[in-house]
Amino acid sequence: MACVLEAPLRMSVLSEVTASSRHYVDRLFDLDPQKVLQGVIDMKNAVIGNNKQKANLIVLGAVPRLLYLLQQETSSTELRTECAVVLGSLAMGTENNVKSLLDCHIIPALLQGLLSPDLKFIEACLRCLRTIFISPVTPEDLLYTGPDHQTILFNRGAVQNIAHLLVSTSYKVRMQALKCFSVLAFENPQVSMTLVNVSVDGELLPQIFVKMLQRDKPIEMQLTSAKCLTSMCRAGAIRTDDPCIVLKTLPCLVRMCSKDRLLEERVEGAETLAYLIETDVELQRMASITDHLIVMLADYFKYPSSVSAITDIKRLDHDLKHAHELRQAAFKLYASLGANDEDIRKKIIETENMMDRIVNGLSESSIKVRLAAVRCLHSLSRSVQQLRTSFQDHAVWKPLMKVLQNAPNEILVVASSTLCNLLLEFSPSKEPILESGAIELLCSLTQSENLALRVNGIWALMNMAFQAEQKIKSDILRGLSTEQLFQLLSDSDVNVLMKTLGLLRNLLSTRPHIDHIMSTHGKQIMQAVTLILEGEHNIEVKEQTLCILANIADGTTAKELIMTNDDILQKIKYYMSHSNAKLQLAAMFCISNLIWNEEEGSQERQDKLRDMGIVDILHKLSQSSDPNLCDKAKTALQQYLA
Repeated sequence: MACVLEAPLRMSVLSEVTASSRHYVDRLFDLDPQKVLQGVIDMKNAVIGNNKQKANLIVLGAVPRLLYLLQQETSSTELRTECAVVLGSLAMGTENNVKSLLDCHIIPALLQGLLSPDLKFIEACLRCLRTIFISPVTPEDLLYTGPDHQTILFNRGAVQNIAHLLVSTSYKVRMQALKCFSVLAFENPQVSMTLVNVSVDGELLPQIFVKMLQRDKPIEMQLTSAKCLTSMCRAGAIRTDDPCIVLKTLPCLVRMCSKDRLLEERVEGAETLAYLIETDVELQRMASITDHLIVMLADYFKYPSSVSAITDIKRLDHDLKHAHELRQAAFKLYASLGANDEDIRKKIIETENMMDRIVNGLSESSIKVRLAAVRCLHSLSRSVQQLRTSFQDHAVWKPLMKVLQNAPNEILVVASSTLCNLLLEFSPSKEPILESGAIELLCSLTQSENLALRVNGIWALMNMAFQAEQKIKSDILRGLSTEQLFQLLSDSDVNVLMKTLGLLRNLLSTRPHIDHIMSTHGKQIMQAVTLILEGEHNIEVKEQTLCILANIADGTTAKELIMTNDDILQKIKYYMSHSNAKLQLAAMFCISNLIWNEEEGSQERQDKLRDMGIVDILHKLSQSSDPNLCDKAKTALQQYLA
């Protein structure tokens, strides 16, 4: 019986909850505009600080009616303004409130409101929009966030209209203008190049930004100015060796990483610095020796180090919940610092428990931390020395392989790039990675729709095949399948094609391996080679393909697949007389391997090639002004004389 009563009980409770709020909504439908206005004002007073009342009014359908009144041209400006204020108050409630507002298409209505000539109404719409966009449940693409949107704002004169606000007497106005520029300039060369030449009261914007970086300015202002200058530097609008970057921006961002700064300041400082130095080795070196930054960053993993350091309990609770953001920022900055310089990588790895921290980071629950940890590992994996020592000591390949089993594409791309480095021939990790089923994993990556994953999958297989045992090579070919190999060789991306050719070249090395692979896959490989030599490909692709032919020609039995294929022989002859010396040289390697007279059947091969006119071409090339071509031609001709 209790089960039968359960639903009606719920409904009666809901009725009680909403009944007291219904009269607010009913008044919105009154025929008297003055009563409607008073109803909205009363509703405004009722919802301030009252989340329960906000939820009730949303359930009762207040939002669609408020939006209707806000958009009606017949509504008075005062009524439209009060509606915007109430909607803004509702948005300050729970995330569910914001979702309800979004479902009612509030954003287009508020944006339309910005066209009004009334400043109070515009301000109310802007406040409401700001509250909605601060919420994590609001999709970012609903407003201007991409490069196209930056350009729209730029073309509408945003830079000129905002610039003069940087010298406003109001700190709040200056800060908002600064934040606008930091967002407008981010990864946007067009905006950045313009900002460099804009002046306010006779002073260029970069100079204004530098003044805002000074230590006596509020931290928020220092950080945002540094972000503006960083974006301009990365866009090429300011040189990396400009004093405003080297002496002002970089030291300011390093200061933000110190332990006496608030958590969010340390996070933003480290992430901005990581972006600033990411592609410039001199800035990386400079940052690494500024204020003991590498050691300072180690504190990011110990935060908060002791409860007593933070007396504000609310602050402590907040920081504990956001401590993972510090770890993410530290990994990002370490990745940038170690991107190029071997000495810096060594210092990073020698920082206390660094490798353990990276290994732990690879299995954190936060995707952002995992991604940053993988990026850091990738940066450090560029070091030959560390691949042989620290990486092996901590068996980093194990957690890396685990990450590769099930991760979003953005993590997979960086993790597979790291795996490419761990599979280089001098890396001790190569063998255990192979034993853990890497071939199957990498072959599956080559089938990905994501271009970077296809490139990394084939690249890693290429590294794996270099100087590998015959069994590994056979496993790779079996795992890829002929069909997939052809798919990769006809890929529209030249990087995929080049890496696939590189894989074939590594598979077809050492005579027993060449003969074995060509005995099982010869027909398909020769088809692929023909396909590429006939296609519209660049010089590098054709050169790599001819080098594969040269490897096949070095086989004992495999060379017969070339000698019995007149089409291929004619192509080799054609490339011997090509206008590009690289292709001529690669074609001559094929010929040299085919006519080498110490090998069985060389006389018959020499005769056939002489009949084709190859010797005449060699005589011409022996007179070439290119010393490499000349020497190679003379060496080949000697085989005929021996």
